[in-house]
Amino acid sequence: MKMDVKNWDNEVVGSVELPDEVFAREVREHLVWEVVRAYLASRRRGTHKTKTRSDVKGTSAKPWKQKHTGRARAGDRRSPLWRHGGTVHGPQPRSYVMKVNKKARKNALAGVLSQRAAEGRIVILDSLELPEPRTKAFLERLGRLGLGDEKVLLVDGVENLNLYLASRNRPGVKALDARSLNAYEVLNHRWIVASEESIKALVEVLS
Repeated sequence: MKMDVKNWDNEVVGSVELPDEVFAREVREHLVWEVVRAYLASRRRGTHKTKTRSDVKGTSAKPWKQKHTGRARAGDRRSPLWRHGGTVHGPQPRSYVMKVNKKARKNALAGVLSQRAAEGRIVILDSLELPEPRTKAFLERLGRLGLGDEKVLLVDGVENLNLYLASRNRPGVKALDARSLNAYEVLNHRWIVASEESIKALVEVLS
C-alpha cells in the first residue's frame, strides 16, 4: 500500500510504501476488545477502600451483658449492624492489571491501524516539528490539513516537546509517542496524523 507524504501546508512532498502485514490486516474484534479492556483496567488506580470493623473507631468492649436485658445480643460497637460500624465486603485496595500477551497487543494494534488506513483516515507528514509551542499556530496548521474540528491522534517521537505543549490544550487532540501507541487510542480518535519516522518505527515493531 502506497500513501502520500505531506507537509503542514497539505502539499504532497513524497510517498511511502506501507507493508500489508501491518496496514492491511484483518480486524479481530474479540482480540481488540480484550486488549482495550485490559488497557482501561490498567489505568484504574485501585486505591478505593472502605473501613472494616477493625478499622473504625470504637471500643471492643461488650456494651451489655449477653442475657436478661431484653435487648438484642451485641459484641462491640464496631459491628456492621450498628451505625458508624464497619463495612462488610466493601472495596479494598487492589490491582486491576490484566495480563495480555505482547503478540496479542501487536495484532490488535495492527488490526485497528489497518482499519483506519482502509478508511483513509491516516495522514503522514514529513515532519511534525513546530517552531514554537503555540496552540493557535498549531490549530492553524491542523486546519490546513482539514482536521480542525476532528478528533486527531498525533504520533511522533517523545522529543517533539513543542507538539505536545501546543496540542495539550485542545480537546480531542492528543500527542503520543510512537512507542506508546495502543489500540485504544487509535479507536478513540477518528484521524491519525503521524510523522514519516514514526511510521517507520511502527512498521519495524509490528512487522
